[in-house]
Amino acid sequence: MKSVYVDYYRSPVGLIKISATNEGLLSLIFVSKAEVGKWAGNRITAETVKQLDQYFKGKREIFDLPLQIEGYSVFLQKVWQALSKIPYAETRSYSEVAAVINNPAAVRAVGNACGKNPLPIVIPCHRVLRKDGALGGFSAGEGIKEKLLALEKSLRQND
Repeated sequence: MKSVYVDYYRSPVGLIKISATNEGLLSLIFVSKAEVGKWAGNRITAETVKQLDQYFKGKREIFDLPLQIEGYSVFLQKVWQALSKIPYAETRSYSEVAAVINNPAAVRAVGNACGKNPLPIVIPCHRVLRKDGALGGFSAGEGIKEKLLALEKSLRQND
């Protein structure tokens, strides 16, 4: 069994728990507080903290981290790859993402894939909206989704 390393990042939109093995990043989860007890990061959690810091300061638009998502279905991975190609500060609809993966009938499945995304921000599911422009869901809550979109838009305008 692979060791899992944990670190925390206090972002402008909330506390993020970072989990990784030595092979790759496993998850980013918004939490209300850090776990009490012994936890230690590794080189991947440290690099994730560094890249998240750059992202929140407007100095990084694309993450360059080894991801450990191979245990997920081919469909989920295909959706997440499509999400990773949505440019910084831009949005797409669930139906547009379904079309990109050549499965236009899979709009709800794309929404479910966004909800199962273990790496929000790194795999930018917050950039996917409903067809009518409404936010839609987000694993950490619509408030955080709205803040991430506003942050990207404001940092892009400052360029």
